[in-house]
Amino acid sequence: MVRTRFAPSPTGYLHVGGLRTALYAYLYAKKAGGKFILRIEDTDLERTVDGAVELIYRTLHETGLVYDEGPDVGGEYGPYVQTQRKDIYLQYAERLIESGDAYYCFCTKERLEQIHKDGATKYDKHCLNHISVEEARKRIAAGEKYVIRQNIPAKGVSSYTDLVFGEISVDYNDLEDNILIKSDGYPTYNFANVIDDHLMGITHVIRGTEYLSSTPKYNLLYDALGWERPQYIHLQPIMRDAHQKLSKRHGDANYEDFIAKGFLKDAIVNYIALLGWSPKDNREKMTLAEMTELFSLDGVSKSASIFDETKMRWLNSLYVKELSEEEFHNYALPFYAPYGYLKGLDLKYLSTLLHSRTEVFTDVGKLTAFINEFDSFDTVLFENAKWKTDAALAKKMLPDLIKIAESDWDNLHDALPAYAEKSGYKKGQVLWIFRIALTGAASTPGGATEMAKLFGKTESIRRLKAAYKKVDLQG
Repeated sequence: MVRTRFAPSPTGYLHVGGLRTALYAYLYAKKAGGKFILRIEDTDLERTVDGAVELIYRTLHETGLVYDEGPDVGGEYGPYVQTQRKDIYLQYAERLIESGDAYYCFCTKERLEQIHKDGATKYDKHCLNHISVEEARKRIAAGEKYVIRQNIPAKGVSSYTDLVFGEISVDYNDLEDNILIKSDGYPTYNFANVIDDHLMGITHVIRGTEYLSSTPKYNLLYDALGWERPQYIHLQPIMRDAHQKLSKRHGDANYEDFIAKGFLKDAIVNYIALLGWSPKDNREKMTLAEMTELFSLDGVSKSASIFDETKMRWLNSLYVKELSEEEFHNYALPFYAPYGYLKGLDLKYLSTLLHSRTEVFTDVGKLTAFINEFDSFDTVLFENAKWKTDAALAKKMLPDLIKIAESDWDNLHDALPAYAEKSGYKKGQVLWIFRIALTGAASTPGGATEMAKLFGKTESIRRLKAAYKKVDLQG
């Protein structure tokens, strides 16, 4: 059975790149009828952030990437948190020392800095060559600090097959004797992920291409312990632009950011799926179930993907348009809250006006800003070449429009065209001047009578009178 895993470090929000890894691991496992596992790699204690683990749980559940095994759901291969597996790693590290595939190292930070200053590009195996296992254990018993390093062969070439990139070969001379167990007794990622992947029965390891060249180190550990190597699937990075990667450390996009920006979770997952993979039929809008059905490594790109938020907005707009009026309104409500000028308006009606015009929910700010900017609008907006209107015509027409609003409010939709026909104006002239006087904006999410309905009779008349005062003062 195929078993994949997502193994994030709880160091903050779930970044786009991490969510894509989780998504592809989920899709690959589910397409094959296998299992998707969550493991928390929290051995980098200094970078662990409080609350990050719960954020990982919540994000995966919200996006539909439901894992079959994990810290909060259990499973037969637990515990699924690395800090709870500390003794397991030490046990296997000692096995590697006994076989000569690892060794104790006592080199101080100062010595390591000095050998690099002297031109060394990697650790020089000093402790392997000068300290026997027996002596090392005596020093450890005496309380001396140490780490355990992997013993990489000095010569030779390691090869393996990646399911995306094919045959990969790395010269052992390019690899360093990396640390397996740190001085605090906790394992490094390089060691813990190998032990855990084997013990948890992971068959396919999915991760970024930054690990392509270091995978031979992991393979040496599998071989030394007599274990079968997993299959590897490496993913190209997601780029901010042609030169820079998206990076959690540089504050680049994460799932929570996009939710706060008003993106829908299904659209986020859909777009992230397209960052490095495309189905054979080249469709772009897909449900998670459709992605699972269509997912194939044949569609995984060997080239990096550039994150295009404009395209993500477009994709999100397709999901927004599919919402029912009630769903749209419920999503929009929290995004109305920061704008005090919307208080008192019929927000449910506002939602019907904004629905077809919204790409992401934070658009409500720019789509409604005219409401707050009315008092400072320029009467030059009355000028419209198509309808041959200007401020002078507005000054002439507005007293009649105010009277219509006062006396025939409930029949405004018919009253304004009737006024146009009776007075010899074009319907477009009347509606243009009425809407500009009402809103002070050339572009609004609705026509003249829709804006009037949004503001209500009292506020609409106040605005019409304020607009007339503006053009009257201009003479």
